[in-house]
Amino acid sequence: MISQLEDYRTVTASEVKTWIKVAKASDFPENGGACVLHEGLQIAVYNFTRRGEWYACQNLCPHKMQMALSRGMIGSAAGEPKVACPFHKKTFSLVSGKNLNGSECDIATYPVKVEDGMVYLGVS
Repeated sequence: MISQLEDYRTVTASEVKTWIKVAKASDFPENGGACVLHEGLQIAVYNFTRRGEWYACQNLCPHKMQMALSRGMIGSAAGEPKVACPFHKKTFSLVSGKNLNGSECDIATYPVKVEDGMVYLGVS
C-alpha cells in the first residue's frame, strides 16, 4: 500500500514520544540513504558522513508521488543539508523539509539518533 502525502507529518525533537530501532548504522551507505518501513510509511534515512550527521524524511516525493527520496542525492545548499529527488531533481531541506525550489510540496522530516551502533528514528 502506498501511503498518501497527508499520512506524513513532521516530527520535531520535542515531539518524540518513542525512538524506534530501525537498523545497524553499518547497514546504511556512507553519504547516502536507505528506506525503512514504519507503520505503513516509508521513511528515508540518510547517513551524511561528510557532515557527520544523520537525517530522515518521508520517502514519498510529493511532486509525482513516487517512493524515491531514499535514492536521492544528498548535499548542501548554503550550508543547509538537502536531498534531491533522483527523478525530478526537486530539492528539499533535510532539516525543515522545505522545498528549496519553490514554496509548494514540502516534505515531512524526523529526528534520528545513533547509539551503540544502532540507528533510531523519533516518532510521535
